[in-house]
Amino acid sequence: MKASITVTLRNGILDPQGSAVMNALNSMDAACVKNVRIGKLIEIEIDESDPAVAKETLAKMCDRLLANPVMENYHIEFQTG
Repeated sequence: MKASITVTLRNGILDPQGSAVMNALNSMDAACVKNVRIGKLIEIEIDESDPAVAKETLAKMCDRLLANPVMENYHIEFQTG
């Protein structure tokens, strides 16, 4: 089973990387860009056929290693096909 995990900073957490990208875009005549937040996408293939068990396992992985639960949110989505 394949899953995508999107990790983003929680609201209120400063994003210096996003600010740097926004400033660079604005300097490239993209003044329409008002905010940029940078996150990460993690693709995982897990040997589990039960989606509920897989989601629980992936959530534990996120809580322990893949995301910082104090500063980041994550969203798990299973890929079909």
